[in-house]
Amino acid sequence: MGFSLRMPKFRLEVEGAQGREKNLENDDLLPVPAERRTWNHWTFTIFWFSAVGTVANWLGGGTFLTYGLSVWDGLLCNFFGYLLISLFMVVNGRAGSVYHVGFPVYCRSSFGVYGALWPVFNRALSACVWNGVNTVTGGQCIYIFLHSIFPSIARLPNHMDSKSALDSAQMIGFFLFWFFTACALFLSVPKWRILINLKLIAYFLSCIGMLALALKTSGGVKDTLTRGSKVHGSEKAWLIVRFTLLSAAGCSTFASNASDWQRNATHRKDPIFGQIFGFPMSNFITSLIGFIVAASSESAYGELIWNPLTYLDRILTENYDAKTRCAAAFISFGFAYSALFSCVFENVLPAGNDISSLAPKYLSMKRAFAVSMIVTVVICPWYLLGTAGTFISFIASYQIFLFGIIGVLLVDYYILAKGRLDLAWLYTADRSGPYWYTYGVNWRAMIAYVVGAGVNFAGFLNNMGVKGFSTGVIRSFYFAFITTGVASGLTYYLLATIFPQENYKINKGNKFREWSEEEVEVYAAGSDPETRQAGMIPTPKRQSEVEDVDEKKVEGISTAILEVR
Repeated sequence: MGFSLRMPKFRLEVEGAQGREKNLENDDLLPVPAERRTWNHWTFTIFWFSAVGTVANWLGGGTFLTYGLSVWDGLLCNFFGYLLISLFMVVNGRAGSVYHVGFPVYCRSSFGVYGALWPVFNRALSACVWNGVNTVTGGQCIYIFLHSIFPSIARLPNHMDSKSALDSAQMIGFFLFWFFTACALFLSVPKWRILINLKLIAYFLSCIGMLALALKTSGGVKDTLTRGSKVHGSEKAWLIVRFTLLSAAGCSTFASNASDWQRNATHRKDPIFGQIFGFPMSNFITSLIGFIVAASSESAYGELIWNPLTYLDRILTENYDAKTRCAAAFISFGFAYSALFSCVFENVLPAGNDISSLAPKYLSMKRAFAVSMIVTVVICPWYLLGTAGTFISFIASYQIFLFGIIGVLLVDYYILAKGRLDLAWLYTADRSGPYWYTYGVNWRAMIAYVVGAGVNFAGFLNNMGVKGFSTGVIRSFYFAFITTGVASGLTYYLLATIFPQENYKINKGNKFREWSEEEVEVYAAGSDPETRQAGMIPTPKRQSEVEDVDEKKVEGISTAILEVR
């Protein structure tokens, strides 16, 4: 009896794309079925307490202190910035909680079935960059853990550029962390729930440990919480405005892809409390600890160390005894574990949603995860955290591209479409469909996006190091996410009404009215592969082709639901 090793059969084409519009649809892009919508309002609240539980979220607060603000100034900037962005998360994620579709499909209503590839690419790139930032901090955690066990690792010769946040020894930690994250992606999504709870515990214990070690090193709290600002007057006022709006802008990725999370909601209202309360409060608590730790470094070493992992490694290096080594190993392990699942939940999963939609015929979620992990390394993220100024420039700059998209999405959903998304037409390239526009691209949305980004492009160039701009231009960029969103949204509305597009003409004069839960359920049930095989999948038809309209359907608007009998 012989032994044979059989390799699994590889299929280039994703199995879930067979028999469909292969360039627009696979199982991962369809509405989430009812049995998989398990997130209630408490899930969303706990999710954010767990999601923001990563040492990378301490970095923003630490950088604020380097500009001379006090701990309490920085905390208020963070809290109100996060509260502001949470409102955008709720309203822009509404389509996800109602229709249970993710960001890539949601974009098709406004940008067109093929035009949506551009905002999806933008979002995917942003998620990959943030995954790189979290991977850098995770790599630093792994390095400190190894340093606490093997002192010789700190003596490895460094061959990295001076602008890099990581030296050669820390790069070992980076690639180990990257490998562990890739392994975690082989777990099925339902199994992640217990890992979220474990992450929250690990992060909480690590925070307490880091806070205790930092205060012990600095000799106690002293004036850490009462120390005043080093800047005053108009300079301080502009810094507060800048960093409040910067806190909001830094989370523009969450505002743009909120539907990716809210599509898992059990009921439509479940995400509201979790977003508006859970998101700002979880960040407030995280920032408080981060500010205290960063401020204590000035008492300990006479200089402000804005990166807590740099601070932890310095404590370990200068106090390499058994107690400190044990504490550093415990803290860094907890931080590494929490950073790993922050990468998965906040970055790789949204990037997977986006990347898979770019080529659904060939890219399943698992393959999209692999692409995002490769891009994470290719962009060399260790240069983004080289200095506090570089980090702030990065998080301030990309907002204009994401809010140019958000402005278009909000106007389309709430004003033009009046809350109606015809699900079946979102998955077809049929030229008679309302989302075909011009060869699958809505030029109105594209122009609006360019106008929105263009309004603040001078400020973007200044952030990227181009000199010669006035103080007014520099300060106007502080409000970029607001002015960009307004400019793109207003431009889109004007173009869509002057050159009327299909969803505007269909819904003009109607009241705002989203599909009912029953209507969505009919389509979601028809999206199931088994139901499709039975021939029950809804088929899109034009309004003129619909003869038997149920009284539940409003104002004569035809949807895919009407054809299901």
